Amino acid sequence: MNRLALIIATWFGSGLLRPMPGTWGTAAALPFAWAIASFSAPVWLFAAAAILFPIGVWAANRYDAMKQAHDSSEIVVDEVVGVWLVLALVPPDWLHYLTGFLLFRVFDIAKPWPVGWVDRRLAGGLGVMADDVLAALYAMAGIYGIGWLIAWSAA
Repeated sequence: MNRLALIIATWFGSGLLRPMPGTWGTAAALPFAWAIASFSAPVWLFAAAAILFPIGVWAANRYDAMKQAHDSSEIVVDEVVGVWLVLALVPPDWLHYLTGFLLFRVFDIAKPWPVGWVDRRLAGGLGVMADDVLAALYAMAGIYGIGWLIAWSAA
């Protein structure tokens, strides 16, 4: 079970890459997102994120227990769930995915309220996962805002 937790928590080892493991983990989520969205519909990324969330809580708890740490930098399954939520709003093409990727990373790193508060206050795997879901909400708003600005300026 520890091996499975390591694979999931580090998203197939992408969280072990340096520097910026969170960025590597987010990038490693993109091919999976593209496959899910291309062979079904982007909205299925919501379902995939919802399924992966509790698995990620378990894997993060297990990984942190192995490392005797909290929110180890190698844990990137939270970034996977977060960016999948953002990408569920857009068609699977490089420009939308790049925009979603960048917006998600900005909000995940900047941790505006309440993202940072949750990151500091919520313990265990739930805390590891929850702050990235909140960062995803900011990025989702950003995607909508950019779409609105483009539509408004084209009118």
